[in-house]
Amino acid sequence: MNALTAQTRTELTLSLRNGEQVLVSLAIPLLLLVFFSLVDVLPLPDGVDEAVAFLTPGVLALAVMSSAMVSLGIGTGFERQYGVLKRLGSTPLGRGRWVAAKIAMVLALLVLQVLALVVAALLLGWSPGGTPPLAVPAIVLGAAAFGGIGLLMAGTLKGTVTLAAANGLYLVLLLLGGMVVPLTELPGPLAAFGGALPSGALSEVLQSCLRDGAPSAGSSWVVLGVWAVLAPAAAVRWFRWEA
Repeated sequence: MNALTAQTRTELTLSLRNGEQVLVSLAIPLLLLVFFSLVDVLPLPDGVDEAVAFLTPGVLALAVMSSAMVSLGIGTGFERQYGVLKRLGSTPLGRGRWVAAKIAMVLALLVLQVLALVVAALLLGWSPGGTPPLAVPAIVLGAAAFGGIGLLMAGTLKGTVTLAAANGLYLVLLLLGGMVVPLTELPGPLAAFGGALPSGALSEVLQSCLRDGAPSAGSSWVVLGVWAVLAPAAAVRWFRWEA
């Protein structure tokens, strides 16, 4: 087994054993999907009769944000604060393969999340519409955007500050991103602002990919693509290996 594969397996194992990361990455999205699909309290977009039809794309977007931004950012932030990243420079693994292992870990975690959420949604009566194959590149773009934001925080802030910032940003992006509450239900300026966020763009794109009758997401694809380029570029520019 080469160093990259071993490090990827270690990263994935540590993530799955970390109770907080499992809570954020899987338990919260799954809980939101099941609860709000069964309890009729959320507003739904026009033309949507079943809550699960709207919630499934939104919760998949939430899962991407949870793993690629929150879990990756917080974990990396504390590794940087404790000097782990500094010591990596003198090990056979090296920093390049460490970054590759982190990316592979996030992608593997996303596969597990999507499988769990899709199975739960199907059990709740969800029937995918739209063009489901396009959800794959959308999720990859979303992972790049949120991963860039997470690493930018981890590489510029202290671990404890990254913890607070990631959780605070998670809440803001959840509320304004159209993941659980449709953007059409927000006041005009907030809806426009939410649509320009990576969470809003990803949720709108996934709605168009996975729900019949959802509005076209042409502009949201552009917004998501811009975030997927700019956020990782900013992380590369300002990330510091030493705290």
